[in-house]
Amino acid sequence: MTMYATVDSPLGELLLVGEEAADEAGGVALSSLSMPGQKGAAVVQDGWIHAPEAFGGIAGQLRAYFEGRLTHFDIAYVEGQGTEFQRRVWDALDTVPYGETVSYGQIAKRIGTPGAGVRAVGTAIGRNPLLVVRPCHRVIGADGALRGYAGGLERKERLLGLEGAPAVRLRSHVLHGVR
Repeated sequence: MTMYATVDSPLGELLLVGEEAADEAGGVALSSLSMPGQKGAAVVQDGWIHAPEAFGGIAGQLRAYFEGRLTHFDIAYVEGQGTEFQRRVWDALDTVPYGETVSYGQIAKRIGTPGAGVRAVGTAIGRNPLLVVRPCHRVIGADGALRGYAGGLERKERLLGLEGAPAVRLRSHVLHGVR
């Protein structure tokens, strides 16, 4: 059974989507966390059940993260999403520590696909269905510049700032109002 809820955040209203967890504790396994205007964002479908109470633990962790009190999420994810390659990339994202950044090339090297694999890594990161909790915002260009983020570069910059990540260079002057 697919359930959903919305949660207010400094990034806008987040849409949480999940499936009833198979464990005896109940709860929900998260399948998507998306934000307004996000490329590829989830959209509520007919038949989904609005169940904010099922997402209480996740919502609490998100609040603590945005308040600077949580540096690592402990959330059950829906298993089997994405291709085998995407799952390898996403698993590598989960190892990037709070407040640190890595390049797309470093992720490619971690999963054993350096060189030409960098572009494929970028594509897999762009398909991450769990923004914020699976930290794709911590991946930057090899030159230290911010590169694509499905939620927008302004949000990526905000998340990195929240985490106190080392200063990163913006890819575009548009973020500073210069054209």
